[in-house]
Amino acid sequence: MFLETVNFIKEKVNNMPKIAVILGSGLGSLADDIENKTVISYKDIPNFPISTVPGHKGELIFGNVNGVEIVAMNGRFHYYEGYDLKDVTYPIRIFKLLGIETLILTNAAGGINLNFEKGDLMIIEDQLSFFAESVLRGPNLDEFGDRFIDMSNVYDKDYIKILKPIMKKITGKCNTGVYAYMKGPTYETPAEIRALRTLGADAVGMSMVPEAVVARHCGIKCIGITCITNMAAGIKNEVLSHEDVKETAVKAESNFKQVVKELLEKINN
Repeated sequence: MFLETVNFIKEKVNNMPKIAVILGSGLGSLADDIENKTVISYKDIPNFPISTVPGHKGELIFGNVNGVEIVAMNGRFHYYEGYDLKDVTYPIRIFKLLGIETLILTNAAGGINLNFEKGDLMIIEDQLSFFAESVLRGPNLDEFGDRFIDMSNVYDKDYIKILKPIMKKITGKCNTGVYAYMKGPTYETPAEIRALRTLGADAVGMSMVPEAVVARHCGIKCIGITCITNMAAGIKNEVLSHEDVKETAVKAESNFKQVVKELLEKINN
């Protein structure tokens, strides 16, 4: 199954990059800045899932950004869409077989840290995910990695050091923190947010962690950036909605894009 997908992509693409970017909510417009691109719709790729969330186009894009060769996922998959976690993370396995060495993960999240504001960006230093099923449950794929993997450096510390001054220069802030993964699609209750804050979470969302875990299993280096598109339940007297999330993400996209572009240039050198 993996090889059928890989061979299909290799027939379409001449130059294979070493860096992959998953464009979450608020970063889809980066796809417009990719030059010399080859666009492949998910629906045309053998064994690939299809994005069903509004705002996720469902395209695999090969090309370059400011001279840096990348492959970008314009739209991701989520457990709450009804997919098995192995389907959600299928593209990460494909990236590994295509020779990807670095994965930049982006998404939208709710702010738990009371110092955060809507539109802020946060560098992910660590994650909480023990409320959710493990993506590595079941028979181990020995060709990708070991049965039991160390998770002490999921988000590469060297990349975090590179990203911090970039974030500070572009946004005027350098928010870092712990990202909590919840399965969704419901937003969390105020009680759940209080619990997550007690456990040390700074932001919460419904994506990214399964991809990061599989990247770690495959030996791909990860860096994660999240856009705080809303304050989580119970922090402010607001009704949470996906439309508000998308609206805030659009407002933050200029900074978001610039941060990712400069990060690409730095890690490519």
